[in-house]
Amino acid sequence: MTANLATSLTATTRSSETSGDNLTPTQIVAELDKHIVGQHAAKRAVAIALRNRWRRQQVQGDLRAEITPKNILMIGPTGVGKTEIARRLARLVGAPFIKVEATKFTEVGYVGKDVDTIVRDLVEVAVKQERERQVAAMRAAAADAAEERILDILVPPPRGARDSASSMGFGAESAPSPAPAAPAENTARQVMRKRLREGSLDDKDIEIDLPEPKPSLDLLAAQGGAGMEEMAEQLKGLFSQMNTPKRKTRKLKIAQAQRLLVDEEAGRLVNEDQVRTAAVANAEASGIVFIDEIDKVASRGEASGAEISRQGVQRDLLPLVEGTTVNTKYGVVKTDHILFIASGAFHLAKPSDLIPELQGRFPIRVELQSLSVEDFEAILTSTRASLVMQYQALLATEGLTLDISAAGVRRLAQIAFDVNERTENIGARRLATVMERLLDEISFDAPSRSGQTVAIGAAEVDARLNDLSKNEDLSRYIL
Repeated sequence: MTANLATSLTATTRSSETSGDNLTPTQIVAELDKHIVGQHAAKRAVAIALRNRWRRQQVQGDLRAEITPKNILMIGPTGVGKTEIARRLARLVGAPFIKVEATKFTEVGYVGKDVDTIVRDLVEVAVKQERERQVAAMRAAAADAAEERILDILVPPPRGARDSASSMGFGAESAPSPAPAAPAENTARQVMRKRLREGSLDDKDIEIDLPEPKPSLDLLAAQGGAGMEEMAEQLKGLFSQMNTPKRKTRKLKIAQAQRLLVDEEAGRLVNEDQVRTAAVANAEASGIVFIDEIDKVASRGEASGAEISRQGVQRDLLPLVEGTTVNTKYGVVKTDHILFIASGAFHLAKPSDLIPELQGRFPIRVELQSLSVEDFEAILTSTRASLVMQYQALLATEGLTLDISAAGVRRLAQIAFDVNERTENIGARRLATVMERLLDEISFDAPSRSGQTVAIGAAEVDARLNDLSKNEDLSRYIL
């Protein structure tokens, strides 16, 4: 039964991955357009890279292993959507995704993070995703088991039935048939089952035994370095074997108890060995690593210790991007088919300042453009979960209706664009600053204005922000 269960789970996981990877480049770009404005060249590049993964899976024979992903280098100012494109791409297909800052790493021999932690963290993400997938697949069976445990507390079964049920775990076929329940007891159980499913018992208290959370051991891992991380994992495994999980009786509402029991039962049904095996395979075949601020480790020609360290980080990153094996607590992970997307503003450095070997491992170069007033306007209103929509939803919880006219949105976009031009260009992040400043008083007074409608047009935007945006000193520190 366990083997069949594992096979069905693997098939479910593969089918869900295939359905995501099977999107055409046009469909991928259309999905990205719902969240990110403009940057069509970057969207096309990542869409082609994702589609090539699906194409590689269709190639037969030994040639499949030889086809490696074409890594992407995104060049553009901050706040134009580089990270969001990669993050949305990973969510689109359910692929393991991790974002790292290149400046956090140092070459071997210096104090700082080792680049191999990138792969270890990616596998941790993959394991978490795979466990969540399998737990979701087991949710129905776990809900039935949790329901039976609650009913056993509300309407305890006869002693003979409990003894028979306890023997079902070993030799279920040879176990004697449980004694039939008394008609009155069976009726009471069915009544309770009906009330439980209807939710009429949700507010009732119940006492259940639940496992206590295990204490975490992160002191050694926090010191940094691959050796410390491996030692911390070994100690965690040692303590987990020495200490049997303790259980504690807790008094909870039935609704809350049912949720916790479903989680516990689903965890029991999941095969951890299969989770790890599937997660490693998924990370190797579908993992996406986004390396931000790679321009900060580019050598600009000065002969200094910092420049030498930057080149060392590039040399350490090179084997990961080229394809190597990394030891993790879940086994050896190959990086040959992990997609690496690097990004940087490249204000001071140029892509050619990277070491030649690393440049060659990012053959796809795309330049992202600075955002225009029209782009800001679209970000405020046209994207899914747009900024205006978010603020309207937040204030609606206080009973306050926020109505920003098209002219008001246009004026907001213009002010954000102007401030970016005169001060530091932080892209779309400027919109959040401007919106917060505009709605500061409204948000503060919202509880006392329940039931009202606040209309904001261009005049209201100017009255609140115009003087502030024109004063360069004030806008530099406030906007």
